[in-house]
Formats: sequence, structure tokens, C-alpha cells
Amino acid sequence: MSFEQTDVLIIGGGQAGIAMSEHLGKAGISHLVLERARIAERWRSERWDSLMANGPAWHDRFPNREFDKYKPDAFVPKEEVADYLVDYATQIGAPIRENTEVTNLSRKETGEGFVASTSSGEVSARYVVSATGPFQRPLIPQIVPKSAGVKQMHSADYHNPDELPKGAVLVVGAGSSGVQIAAELIEAGRKVYLSVGTHDRPPRRYRGRDFVWWLGVLNLWDAEFTPGTEHTTIAVTGAQGGYTVDFRNLAEAGVTLVGRTNGFDAGKISFAGDLIKSIHNGDANYLATLDMADAFIERNGIDLPEEPEAHKIGPDLGCMTNPLAELDLAEAGVGTILWATGYGHDYDWLNVDAFDEDGKPAHTRGVSTQPGFYYLGLAWLSRRGSSFLWGVWHDAKFIADHISKQEGYLAYQGSAQRLTDAG
Repeated sequence: MSFEQTDVLIIGGGQAGIAMSEHLGKAGISHLVLERARIAERWRSERWDSLMANGPAWHDRFPNREFDKYKPDAFVPKEEVADYLVDYATQIGAPIRENTEVTNLSRKETGEGFVASTSSGEVSARYVVSATGPFQRPLIPQIVPKSAGVKQMHSADYHNPDELPKGAVLVVGAGSSGVQIAAELIEAGRKVYLSVGTHDRPPRRYRGRDFVWWLGVLNLWDAEFTPGTEHTTIAVTGAQGGYTVDFRNLAEAGVTLVGRTNGFDAGKISFAGDLIKSIHNGDANYLATLDMADAFIERNGIDLPEEPEAHKIGPDLGCMTNPLAELDLAEAGVGTILWATGYGHDYDWLNVDAFDEDGKPAHTRGVSTQPGFYYLGLAWLSRRGSSFLWGVWHDAKFIADHISKQEGYLAYQGSAQRLTDAG
């Protein structure tokens, strides 16, 4: 087994690790990036086949490289996003070592810095950046037992309708993954039940501008974290050229909407009676965004076409006003429960006390409570945009600047003695 040293060790070779490498490289700081699989592996193997980026090509990218094959307002397929990141890593000369997993990180027993045990040896570093991203450990609520006789899987393991067992599918989760997968399954001819909980529902486009543009001019990408926002689910899609998600449209296409999945007994899964409340709250979020956009246009005298039809909300459908309270899985022919229920952290490899009392990463803008250790790529690390492709680039610059400042102090060779006049 080998042993090597570097100034900064970056753990993770996805968008966060690549962004970090770019800024450290510009600062002239030696570093090494370790990736457990391939560069941008999660984009390739932990997303469904038809996934498109949720933001248009002009926005969801790093500042120094465009998507050459796509028009600015197009939505890029997930494989092309992964290829983009590989090409970007080559462009900046990122020292990425693939297929190298970090199994343990701890402080050195003597001296400064850390030592990482990896699948190919040990690495010593003065600084370490955890760039493993926001989507680490798929979460499946412990509601339906494995003995229920139905296949259960997380959206991270879903690729296409043909891979699922025959029968109906219950999709649990109203975020971008849940709504897109439900739409794909109903189009493939499956019977689909969609369990809807609390969510935000933005317009894809409004008055000639994409949602991401509105978040920018309204200064919402830079919104700071407030308690509860880390769990906000957003129903948005870049599929089919991008369109505004409306649960009524899904219902009209054949999807049966149900409330939050909250129990299981004797072969029956039960749902909370909150479906119409959740959808109405999502409508309110949608309309509030339109109102903010209208106010911005009026305040700044911008000439953008009016869109009165966008303010009209369709009628509540039968499955909303008289929702199912429970579903007999066998009677309904449900062959799969697909949990689009988000992700948790996975820091089993991290033996550094950089967590709060709830076991969550303890940091300020990525600078952890342990000197020399940093987090990057987490949701709401510094702002709303932190976990997005473009947002992580700016967070990485802040951390690289922080490391540069620390290096500057360490390089000082002067004395703390008081100087006095010789005469």
C-alpha cells in the first residue's frame, strides 16, 4: 500500500470536487481529488435514463465552459451533464484519481493535518474538503415491511419503466424526481398512484423568462438558510423541453393522486388526509412567484409580455376532493413502491468531530468546526444555490480563498516582538 502527501485532499470527484480543484489550481495550492468510482458517477448510474437537467443550459453550468451542443434554453440530458464534467476536469487539469474510495479520515496523532485511508493506500493532507455532495444515502421510510410482497426501491435505483415488475406503481414523493418518474410511468402505460406531500411548485417559465432567471433577479438564489428549508421539496422538471408541473395535469393523464404515505397494515397502505391542502399550498407558492415577478417587472419598467392565463388555477379533480384513505396493494395490483423520498448524509468514513448535536455537518459556509476540514456541495451550504452546478462553483471559491488565507498566515516567518527605536 502506498503513502503520499498533498496540501489539500478533496474527497469526491463530482461537480463539487471539480469546482474545488479549479479554484485551488488557480491559487497554486497542491491538491488531490479522490473519486470512489468514475467522475460524476451519480449522474450516470444513480439517476433514471431519461433525466434532463432541471435548469437550462445557459444557467446550469460552470462559468468557464458552455454546453457546446445545446442551445442556451435547452435542457441537457444527464449523460451529457456527466460528459461535461469530465471535459471540464480535463480542461482545468484536475488531479482526479478515479476508483479510489476513502474508507477512513482522521486527524494525525502527531503533527498538523489529517490522514486518509483509501482503497489504494494512505494520503496525508493539511486540509481536507468533503465534496461528496447532497445526495449521499437514499432514504426509504420504514413504513412497508419487506414481507409485504411488493418490490420496494428508491428513485436512485430506478432507470426506466421496463425494469420494474409488472403491475401498478405507487410513487411516494412530490419533488422533481417523483413527479417526473410518475409522468414517465403513466406515459409507458402503467397504472400510477402518486403520494403527494408538502412541496413548492414554481412556474417553469413566466413572461418569457425561465424560473431560474426569476430566482436570480429576485435574489432568491442567494437566500440564506432558515430552519425547515433544507427539507423543501420542489416540483420542477426539464423533461420534454421543460414545463410547469401541475398535479391536476398528472391526474388528468391518469395518475391517481393520494396524500402522504403514513402507514401500513394487513396489506393495505394508508394515506394522510392532507392531499388537497398540500396541492393548494403548492398553488399558493406558484401564484406568489408570479406576483413577485409581476412586481419586479413593474418596479423596474421591464418590457416583458403579460401572461394572464398563467394566473388561472384549474378545478380540483375527484381524486383531490375525495382522495383514497388507503390502498390494498394486492387488490390494486401494485407491483412496485418507488420511494422518491430524498437522501441523508453518509459520513461513516469520517472520524473527525465536525458534527452538531443532531449528527449533521457543523459548519459556517462550509468551514467546519474542525480547523482544516471543510464541507462543499451540501444543500444550503451557504445559499439556496449551493447544491446546484453553478452555485457550488462560488462556494468552492470561498473555501479556496479561506485555505489561501490560512496558508498565508502559516507562511509568516516574522516575530511578535515589539519594535523600538534604536536611537
